[in-house]
Amino acid sequence: MNGFKEFIMRGNVVELAVAVIIGTAFTAIVNALVEGIFNPLIAAIFNADALADAVWQVGPVAFGVGQVIAAVINFLLIALVVYFVIVLPMNKFNEAMYVRKHGHKPDEEEAAATETDLLTEIRDLLAAPRQ
Repeated sequence: MNGFKEFIMRGNVVELAVAVIIGTAFTAIVNALVEGIFNPLIAAIFNADALADAVWQVGPVAFGVGQVIAAVINFLLIALVVYFVIVLPMNKFNEAMYVRKHGHKPDEEEAAATETDLLTEIRDLLAAPRQ
């Protein structure tokens, strides 16, 4: 059971879970928010019926900025939700687990030294003759 627990707590598994959640759970919510609130507001600023029709006219050239603005807003909202709902709590959880294991908060210097020590240990294990 400990092996499974370590596998689940790896960074790659957590990152994959974040990607799946972004792709499924939050997309519908954010799309509804963008299409229902932000798109009409931005379209009103550009005096257009829909955000896709919003253009920025410079002489004879019309730039279709509406879709780009909608995509940027969509991305920022998804990033904010993922950070505050998944990444921040996961970082707090990892810090609490570190404190529980070591009795103090990790220092940046200690973390760097630990990584260096780990790499040195790996190097030594690879260099050691096999038995």
